[in-house]
Amino acid sequence: MLNTVAQRWALPLLFLAFVIFYLLPLSSHGLWMPDETRYAQISQEMLLSGNWAAPHFLGLRYFEKPAMGYWFIALGQAVFGHNLFGVRIASALSLGLSAVLAYLIARRLWNSPRKSLTCAVVYLSFGLIISQAGYANLDPQFALWVNLSIVALWYAVDSTRHRARLASWACLGFACGMGFMTKGFLALLLPVLIALPYMIWQRRFGELVRYGCIAVLVAALVSLPWVLTVQAREPDFWRFFFWHEHIRRFAGDDAQHAEPWWFYGPLLIAASLPWALLLPVTFKLAWQNRNQLKTAFLLMWLCLPLVFLSLSNGKLPPYILPCMLPLALLLSDALINRLEQAKTLSLRSNATLNLIIGVSGLVAVIYVQFKQPVFNHEPLHVALLLIALAGWILANALQVIRPQHFYLAPAFGMWLAVALLPAAMPDSITENKTPERFIAAHAPALRQTHALMSNDLGVASALAWQTANPDVTLYDTAGEAKYGLAYPDVKDRTVDEGDVQHWLVQARREGSVGVVMRIKSEDDAHELEQLPKDATRFDQGSITILMYAQTDADHITKK
Repeated sequence: MLNTVAQRWALPLLFLAFVIFYLLPLSSHGLWMPDETRYAQISQEMLLSGNWAAPHFLGLRYFEKPAMGYWFIALGQAVFGHNLFGVRIASALSLGLSAVLAYLIARRLWNSPRKSLTCAVVYLSFGLIISQAGYANLDPQFALWVNLSIVALWYAVDSTRHRARLASWACLGFACGMGFMTKGFLALLLPVLIALPYMIWQRRFGELVRYGCIAVLVAALVSLPWVLTVQAREPDFWRFFFWHEHIRRFAGDDAQHAEPWWFYGPLLIAASLPWALLLPVTFKLAWQNRNQLKTAFLLMWLCLPLVFLSLSNGKLPPYILPCMLPLALLLSDALINRLEQAKTLSLRSNATLNLIIGVSGLVAVIYVQFKQPVFNHEPLHVALLLIALAGWILANALQVIRPQHFYLAPAFGMWLAVALLPAAMPDSITENKTPERFIAAHAPALRQTHALMSNDLGVASALAWQTANPDVTLYDTAGEAKYGLAYPDVKDRTVDEGDVQHWLVQARREGSVGVVMRIKSEDDAHELEQLPKDATRFDQGSITILMYAQTDADHITKK
């Protein structure tokens, strides 16, 4: 057991680690294209337009997700400003609250302060978790609501008092309603995937029906106002959202982000770093204890959603975030079990693997930098990368030397590495993948223009976010905006190569024009060649900013 002093300081220190490694780095690097710039712009547009019911992207209808997730990103910007911290705080807090749930359910399962703390630390140190905490998207929020629904489910089935059970089922319904408004029907399905087989196995199906009705009622009360509002304002929302985002993505041959069925197996191993080599003993112990109710519940929580998600044709790494909390619980149980039995071989082996990864990374960085430099006159970036690798190596070396005392040391190595690596990226990467800061440097001038145009959706969303102006004309591109562009009231929001010169002539008659181009292929270079040459030009990486002055000329020729 943790001694009294350790128990007193454990949670405050964990909270301090969350602030240092989760919150402080949120502003250390620009928004990544295309996801972060898109989520930042959509949520900002809600604040600017006052339309909180139906998401709009660059002023175009964008019905791929419900509204709730954007509300929280918008709330972050409303409280902290239209900045990197404001855009990302919702993701960080969502996963931080999931760690609180890990701590609470671990106390309920085992009534062990040591296991509870270990569960929270392990969850917060999973590579997939901490990497998503600094990334603005909806998956961390969705994971929070799914985690809350299933934690509430365990509290419900484990409660002996009617009032506590009733409150737990109501909490489950609340979480399902919030998850539904964040990412859709999957939030309703995942708890059912676990509750139905578990309650049938325990011969408590009648209880599931009785109390499940309460959860359904609460979920309906939570989500129905928004459901009816968006239906009244945008009647096509539910048709597009259901068929495109659920049926087509799950079963369509042309599903977005298509991957093979086994994709999540190797990913789960990588996502569990720096604890990957503890997975064999974790699953061995879980299988041995499979007849215990708590272990069976955790195995269902981990495996059933993972199998269901693997059946979908469309797959992305963040989709398995709801599976990481039960994995943290099972892994922590196995870890503490080994420590209590003084069996430290698995811990030493795990740390040794991490050491090999760290040393290999350090050697690779030194070799590549001398052989074919990736960092060009970037001493700060190199220093941050070396500090991250050194911290990883030192933390795992401590676990190899004294696993009983430093059994949580790999968490520090992961926290330090992920906190520093985004800021340590070479300019050759950040200049091409995070153009928002380059655009920010020219934002004052771009805000003064009469019209804006871009040939890339990621760049266009970064431009719209920095200028607080969603009215960006799309030059020979559509992508995820294709559905919104099909509406007749926005037919003037796109222009092709044949019409771009005429569009510029008309726009420049009314004022100056700002054009931000992303040149990543020969086709993009050809698009750039179609533009007049009388612009003030700025280049960084693959991004080109063109500033055209107002003119009264009837025709602008390419010089």
